[in-house]
Amino acid sequence: MSIYLDVIWALNFMVDLMLLMLVQILARKPVKKIRLFFGAFVASCIVPLTIYFPDSFFNHVAGKLVYSFVIICSTFGFKSLYRFIKLTLLFYFVSFAIGGGLMAIHFFLQRPVTVSLEGIVTFNQGYGDPVSWIFVITCFPIIWYFTKRRMDEHVGEKVKYDEMHKVILTINHQSFESIGYIDSGNQLVDPLTKQPVVICDQPFLKQWFDDEVWEELQHVKENLDFSRLPKNWEDKLHLVPYQGVDGAHSFMLAIRAEKMTIFYNNEVLETANVLIGIQFGVLERDGQYHCLLHPLIVKQSIIQTA
Repeated sequence: MSIYLDVIWALNFMVDLMLLMLVQILARKPVKKIRLFFGAFVASCIVPLTIYFPDSFFNHVAGKLVYSFVIICSTFGFKSLYRFIKLTLLFYFVSFAIGGGLMAIHFFLQRPVTVSLEGIVTFNQGYGDPVSWIFVITCFPIIWYFTKRRMDEHVGEKVKYDEMHKVILTINHQSFESIGYIDSGNQLVDPLTKQPVVICDQPFLKQWFDDEVWEELQHVKENLDFSRLPKNWEDKLHLVPYQGVDGAHSFMLAIRAEKMTIFYNNEVLETANVLIGIQFGVLERDGQYHCLLHPLIVKQSIIQTA
């Protein structure tokens, strides 16, 4: 059997390079490209080492662990034990995640049962089927991109989660509970009263309205037809002008709430007579939160409850 060492080595080098790039991206550690290439070269040297020295120390579990330490040191250096261990564990996590993804796709594409023309049923040993180079070259970048994309989304969700807090909103003597997100980008303020506006979406606000009143409010917003304002809500409704991202000027229909309670970390914050901007739709597609809290609301509430 002929073994093309250069081809195997090159493929292993590219795989190791992408793994180290993913570790660097997820760890958010600035590393020069030359260090990434050098680390990938060191990692790929396991190929000739395994072929020419099959009984070497580095082909055993302890040796592979030591070799992974060498790879991390070659790529990221050693600045502290905590950082070194963190990068090593992340390197193993990325390797197992992508390797597991490749094996999952490989097993998924296999046919576990084969029926011949003579009607003979045979069972294929899916786990024992060799993985071709073409399969690795084709699927590895896909799994790599999927892993990076999912981890980036996870980080974004974690940041959002840290800014999400339970809120209780009281309108027309009725109180309902939801989740609010403190959005630093929400700078909407009523120009007349200089009061910050909290934006709440349709799934949350519809609890205070029946379908007919909600349709009338939506008609008022879309057509600026104030003659259609519901009589029972006229004294609570406001029109807040704002400028969109595209520079166009528009109006947001807002309702004055009696009270909003925010469970902010270990504090219970309350603010009265808060303006609630009506979002005819959802704020977040996953439904993790239903209110965009103005940062000034939180600051004012802290002052009031201090």
